[in-house]
Amino acid sequence: MTSPRLAARALILIDDRLLLVNAYGGGLSDLWCAPGGGVEKGSSLHDNLAREVHEECGLSVTVGALALVNEFHAPEHGFHQVELFFRCALAGGTLSDDWQDPEGVVTRRRLFSRSELSGIRFKPDSLLQAAWGDGVRYDPLERIVR
Repeated sequence: MTSPRLAARALILIDDRLLLVNAYGGGLSDLWCAPGGGVEKGSSLHDNLAREVHEECGLSVTVGALALVNEFHAPEHGFHQVELFFRCALAGGTLSDDWQDPEGVVTRRRLFSRSELSGIRFKPDSLLQAAWGDGVRYDPLERIVR
């Protein structure tokens, strides 16, 4: 078994709507998550997160306080990821359907109101509390879903 993978994710509220991305091309899944991704060695969590948000959404952000530590795994594959969610503020750019993730991972990005989130699938389970709450939360190990 390998060590857990570390990822950083952004909680970005714009006009009281949360930015989420769908990272499954070709309609493979309807699951939404916060933008972000794997941490590269030798780069800070904040720098990694700012890079990932720009790649996936074309936006510049200021990374703020830690809001959530989430873990998920696929025990049948030995995969385990620890995600650190940070509250972020928009520093530049606008959302555009024309933006292309250079790695081709994120295919859709959208702002959701709290009420709209009740009609979609998203992970982690505590995303709403983390995005609109305060303090730091811990989400124990969840099974990975697609």
